[in-house]
Amino acid sequence: MATPTTGRTTKIWRNGQLIGWDEATIHVISHVVHYGSSVFEGVRCYETPAGGAIFRAREHMRRLIDSCKIYRMPIEYSVDDLVQAMVDTVGANELQECYLRPVVIRGGEQMGVLPTGVPVEVFVIAWKWGTYLGAEALEQGADVCVSSWRRAAPDTFPAMAKAGGNYLNSQLSKMEARQDGYIEGIMLDSFGYVSEGSGENLFAVRDDVLYTAPLSAGILQGITRDSIIRIARDFGYEVREGLLPREFLYVADELFFCGTAAELTPIRSVDRIPVGSGKPGPITRRIQQEYMGIVKGRVEDRYGWLTMVPEPARSGR
Repeated sequence: MATPTTGRTTKIWRNGQLIGWDEATIHVISHVVHYGSSVFEGVRCYETPAGGAIFRAREHMRRLIDSCKIYRMPIEYSVDDLVQAMVDTVGANELQECYLRPVVIRGGEQMGVLPTGVPVEVFVIAWKWGTYLGAEALEQGADVCVSSWRRAAPDTFPAMAKAGGNYLNSQLSKMEARQDGYIEGIMLDSFGYVSEGSGENLFAVRDDVLYTAPLSAGILQGITRDSIIRIARDFGYEVREGLLPREFLYVADELFFCGTAAELTPIRSVDRIPVGSGKPGPITRRIQQEYMGIVKGRVEDRYGWLTMVPEPARSGR
């Protein structure tokens, strides 16, 4: 099997067909290039003792279709079709572990914002990708800041759609954080309440209660976020969704990011103020270990979250 080091693979799924990596091109005048008209997902396939397993494949593909609906992008594929496309892409690249990027774009060769008559294309890309915020952050915790950039107001960009254009805002936050010596930025919403990271949802822990921002705070309705909430509640922890002021970040006992790419990454400082003891806390560690245990097949998949990649698919059939 191919090793899961960072980088390109060999096959990409495009509109129902597996094609070579270098064939997966679009024209420079495509609508998506000029107007940001794409919606996408980030999905992980993990190597488990039973083989490759895609985490929460159906939920990701449902959200992709929801994003298409919000942006009025017609898509002819069902959730089942798109799940199979991911399985086929993993198999064609002979992988057991990778990051998957299903993306729906407006293509074509015409100018103008209005996408009337512009064709819609669907791709599934497999990418060899390790830890998103770094192995050290995953173990020791990340040093982050509160960004000067805010999440969009609720009547501007639809945050429930995972759209490419939304991430221009995220790029500004991420670049600012890195320039200032932090690994990531925490963004506030348009009213000044805690929202999320540039590409991650956020949880705070205080007095053994977990807190996270609501959908109304401009966050993406994260699938990993939902997984963390379910695991935490099954452990007996109370989880509260509500508006959080910025200063809550400074007095939290524990903080962590979560997301498909970030998985569950502890936060050890915000604006150079240590979070708790300055090390990942016990609740963060417990949930992190359970989550990673499930996705890697070390803990029973009691939620039915894993879609196995069958051996024939992995051989590239």
